[in-house]
Amino acid sequence: MADPATYRPAPGSIPESPGVYRFRDEHGRVVYVGKAKNLRSRLNSYFADFAGLHPRTQTMLQTAARVDWTVVRTEVEALQLEYSWIKEFDPRFNVRYRDDKSYPYLAVTLDEEFPRVMVMRGAKRKGVRYFGPYSHAWAIRETVDQLLRVFPVRTCRPGVFKRQRQLDRPCLLGYIDKCSAPCVGRVTADEHRRLAEDFCDFMAGDTARFTKRLDAEMRAAAAEQEYERAARLRDDIRALERALEKQAVVLGDRTDCDMIAFAEDELEAAVQVFYVRGGRIRGQRGWVVDKVEAVTTADLVEHFLTQIYGESEAVPREVCVPALPPDADAMTELLAERRGGPVRLRVPRRGDKKALLDTVERNAVEALKQHKTRRAADLTTRSRALRELQEALELAEAPLRIECYDVSNLQGTNVVASMVVFEDGLARKSEYRRFSIKAVEGQDDVRSIHEVITRRFRRYLAEREKTGELDTLGDTRPDDAEDAAGARGAHQPIDPETGKPRKFAYPPNLVVVDGGPPQVAAAQRALDELGVDDVAVCGIAKRLEEIWLPGEPDPVILPRNSEGMFLVQRVRDEAHRFAINYHRQRRSKAMTASELDGVPGLGPVRRAALLKHFGSVKRLKEATPEQVAEVPGIGLRSAEAILAALHGTASAPRPAGPSGASDASATGAGEPQGADGAGEELRTPSSQGEQR
Repeated sequence: MADPATYRPAPGSIPESPGVYRFRDEHGRVVYVGKAKNLRSRLNSYFADFAGLHPRTQTMLQTAARVDWTVVRTEVEALQLEYSWIKEFDPRFNVRYRDDKSYPYLAVTLDEEFPRVMVMRGAKRKGVRYFGPYSHAWAIRETVDQLLRVFPVRTCRPGVFKRQRQLDRPCLLGYIDKCSAPCVGRVTADEHRRLAEDFCDFMAGDTARFTKRLDAEMRAAAAEQEYERAARLRDDIRALERALEKQAVVLGDRTDCDMIAFAEDELEAAVQVFYVRGGRIRGQRGWVVDKVEAVTTADLVEHFLTQIYGESEAVPREVCVPALPPDADAMTELLAERRGGPVRLRVPRRGDKKALLDTVERNAVEALKQHKTRRAADLTTRSRALRELQEALELAEAPLRIECYDVSNLQGTNVVASMVVFEDGLARKSEYRRFSIKAVEGQDDVRSIHEVITRRFRRYLAEREKTGELDTLGDTRPDDAEDAAGARGAHQPIDPETGKPRKFAYPPNLVVVDGGPPQVAAAQRALDELGVDDVAVCGIAKRLEEIWLPGEPDPVILPRNSEGMFLVQRVRDEAHRFAINYHRQRRSKAMTASELDGVPGLGPVRRAALLKHFGSVKRLKEATPEQVAEVPGIGLRSAEAILAALHGTASAPRPAGPSGASDASATGAGEPQGADGAGEELRTPSSQGEQR
């Protein structure tokens, strides 16, 4: 690792002009390319306070061995040069958009003498008109098959075209009128080019002109009693309509724009683009990017626009994005230069375009979710992640079972915590647990973590003691088969007495808490107080994704693109999601509470009946016992007890219900008590991980 101070430029040597800079390693390889309005200000920010930089930026500076720069005249030139250098050097620390698959385009080779319609992938070439991209090649072939009835453009390969010209005989498509057969001279080169240009105009959104023309020809043929020709024209119109039905109308007929949206987390981002031409969605495409540097959504938008429209001539009149890039004016000027006309870069705030951008964002969220699912489902990837964690945290063995804890509250109210379990790198939702914090008042994450860890491992020790495992600790070689069977029985997940799973029978290899050194110290202190010394503890801090170990002054920094970091982040995010859901449930329940909840013997059904009858608790208080007794299911004695409890005039006994049984049996609800009798709320979600 190099010391950035050794290659820091001399004071005053950096110009204050716009420009592009490159960091190079000791071998001369470019590791990062950046642009700046003011080179001096930007480069000085790298060397002024090294400790205050993001860990990813620190790693980049330690990897580099020198920095150089090039001065340009304007910010637009800086954008262009930055794109060229990123493409040329492919620096490891720059944001890179990678396509998750090769998208097919519908291409028309207008650069040939006889233009050809075809499916094309890969790099674009000049003189070819592209439409799309499409999700599947079969979607292109279906569209082309419909349009060839009206626009019989050549679709054959050059070898087939040459052979049929030598044979002076058209191919099958020529015989069935889905090709104008320029190979045998049925049409001239100019006539065939006009057909290809009409095909392009229709695909570009100029559809009404062709449908109106065919409709007029059909009516004229019918008027002249040429019914066979009229029928063919009718079928042509239907073919065009079927081709149009495959493309959803979303905006005005003259709207040409690209809708761009992102879904991101700390490590990765997914971007989706909807291509709208003539008010219709003509194509869709997606990318996934590793965030190897600290970037905002605006930075991602800038990088995306620069890279994706770098060589493309298909820059639309309007580009809708979730956030404007930092240099919006310069980016707009660059896009206008590449398009050869004005370009509008905007963030939709309302209306149809905002609704469509929300749809694109939902697609981006789904794409990121699928990408993470594919990544997590790979066995080799999971094994590498566990091995990286073992090496980074210096564990004796791979953490096959990881438990992560997170605390959630709103200004110190309804404090709850979650415990999620990952085994072999996959979520084990049937093992999730949630806690209601009882011993901590207000917002104190440190004490809450201490309470949760204490309660969880106290239950674990109780399970071990119940099964007799504590009596056999250290005896790894039982003397006979009976002892061996007993030792194995202590580790069985099913309790032979109740037939239910032992909720806390298994200890984790690694405990992860959402937080920094204070939370990690609290978790370790809880384990020490219980005498648990075979469970590793670490914490992950959200801001910089640092891994903290107990008693260590410095964090463990995992590479941003490492599988170990990806796994820890997934575990942390799942714990956060589970805690947030439980907190919202508790908060909603608290917000809907009323004075009737504290009336003994009054269950939810009769509470609802009372509120429905009187409309509010205030009117109920003003009623007489006889009026309350008019509510179905409530007798006079129950009415007197309810009013007494609401007015606080007497301790209400449990009156008999309508069936003569105690009203307590009709409540049907109550706060469950914890196994240790301390009144803790400890609930288990269903096997699907949802909360009951």
